[in-house]
Amino acid sequence: MSARATYADWIAVDWGTTHVRAWAMAEDGTHRAEARSDDGMGALSREEFEPALLRLIEPWLGAGITPVLACGMVGSRQGWAEAPYASVPARPAELPPVPVATRDPRLRVAILPGLSQKAPPDVMRGEETQIAGFLAEAPGFDGVLCLPGTHTKWVHLSAEEVVSFQSYMTGELFELLSERSVLRHSVARAGADEDAFLEAVTEALSRPERLAQRLFSIRAESVLAGLGPEVARARLSGLLVGAELAGARPYWLGREVAVAGAPALAALYASALASQGVAVRTLDADPLTRLGLARAWAALRETTT
Repeated sequence: MSARATYADWIAVDWGTTHVRAWAMAEDGTHRAEARSDDGMGALSREEFEPALLRLIEPWLGAGITPVLACGMVGSRQGWAEAPYASVPARPAELPPVPVATRDPRLRVAILPGLSQKAPPDVMRGEETQIAGFLAEAPGFDGVLCLPGTHTKWVHLSAEEVVSFQSYMTGELFELLSERSVLRHSVARAGADEDAFLEAVTEALSRPERLAQRLFSIRAESVLAGLGPEVARARLSGLLVGAELAGARPYWLGREVAVAGAPALAALYASALASQGVAVRTLDADPLTRLGLARAWAALRETTT
């Protein structure tokens, strides 16, 4: 039996800034193998993408042509080839991929576009495929999906479409403040205190205009009153998440809400929302990109057969 028949009818790729994941897929959307590397978009020149991909998926290729469907930062201006954004409203499972020229005749590569919004200006790249995966898990969902991470997305979904979305730099701000600001002297690198977190969420929700002052008070209380580093970390997280919830209130208030992310982070957002009386469905985001790629592949096959 050939390697191609054993491993991949087609290959799904999630190519981010720092990492790349690939799955050897069967025609029915199940996966047979998985591989990953640190050859993220940020470390590659345009000419280095194809060799990096081949290093990852070579064992899955046969003598014939193997289709590859990719999403993420690989389609950015700094990526392998730019896949222009599609404007919302849009169905994330039906976005037309952009073909990419390859030197290896065994590859037929295409990249899914991200989504853009004109007013207020916003973009996403990679999350649209997670959304397609979520809709595969929750068909007919009508509400708001929160995708927490470095740049958290709040996405209004209706009739299988992304209607609108908002992005928040909460994760990146937490990293910068906890590792590069004066707060690095007060905040633990790990640990949690749920009571301190929820108290800070409520405070920031009620008085978001005081965020900058309350952030410095973490350092001041650490110096003057010996605020514990785990409590300081929880307070920093709670203030930033609370300020985000204050801004995103029109999205989550009075709507069905789901949160999909890394389990610990999704649980943190679910706890913050629950403290405001919002019932939340949580999902592990890890498999959603693969499910979204499989759904996009099925839609592509329908339009070409």
